[in-house]
Amino acid sequence: MKTKINYLAIFTFYSIALVFRYLTNKTALLDGFSFSFLKVILQGVGPAIGALVVFSIFKLKPLMSLKGNYKNLLTPFILYWLLPIVLILTIEYFTKGTISYLAVISILVYSLLEEIGWRGFLKQELNTLPTFINCVIVATLWFVWHLNFDMTTSNLLFFGILILGAWGIGKVADRTHSLIAVAAFHALNNFFVELNLVKVAILIFLLTVWVLSLVIRKRQLNQNVQQTLG
Repeated sequence: MKTKINYLAIFTFYSIALVFRYLTNKTALLDGFSFSFLKVILQGVGPAIGALVVFSIFKLKPLMSLKGNYKNLLTPFILYWLLPIVLILTIEYFTKGTISYLAVISILVYSLLEEIGWRGFLKQELNTLPTFINCVIVATLWFVWHLNFDMTTSNLLFFGILILGAWGIGKVADRTHSLIAVAAFHALNNFFVELNLVKVAILIFLLTVWVLSLVIRKRQLNQNVQQTLG
């Protein structure tokens, strides 16, 4: 079992994540991109690149993958990506007459790129720390990475949301080991920046379905362990 934290790997990961975030959000590097959705996706690529680099350089083995501990990739994909895509776009079509599929997909891909870093590497590397300390460190680095340091009420609230997110998404990571699953939970914050009754209903429905699926998943894993031991 891993007992030591590789602080050099964390420093390397975070430096890369910050550099890419600065280049894609605070400079004119992406101004020439005519495809706005690709530009959005590239703004979240830093954590993924940082994680992939440190996994390679420091010979670290990732605990998470796209499918996680599910038997196949199709199950988490249908549950955590296809369900919200179909639900959100269907409701949008019947309420607005539009289908913003590129926007929905880009939010999920953006969230996946972030989660490859935050849960796929950083949380994993800090797993020997107590849960609260792990969450605070991840949330703090996550907050700073956004490069928005205005001391406003909304920013402080955002930091609180990140701490809660570090804990909640961390639980999803521990339960599923699936990057697709954690990306879906992460994407909820980006899907529902501004809430109305319809969006609240969608949010409650998705959270209910996903939380129930996690409960069922835990029972299945426990049964598998008992059968293995028995």
